[in-house]
Amino acid sequence: MPKMKTKSSAKKRFKLTGSGKIKRKHAFKSHILTKKSKKRKLALTHSTLVSKADEANIKDQLRLI
Repeated sequence: MPKMKTKSSAKKRFKLTGSGKIKRKHAFKSHILTKKSKKRKLALTHSTLVSKADEANIKDQLRLI
């Protein structure tokens, strides 16, 4: 049986931290930025961690499980 391929969309969107958590970027930062406040856009710039509920699904897509 051939190797399982990683989901290309997942490998582009998520990175693993040193402790094994999954980092992601915020949505809503690509266009229609004129109506969003500076404070909101700045908050969306920073990356965050994936929630515990979604972690197993993403690890499966990245073939980490």
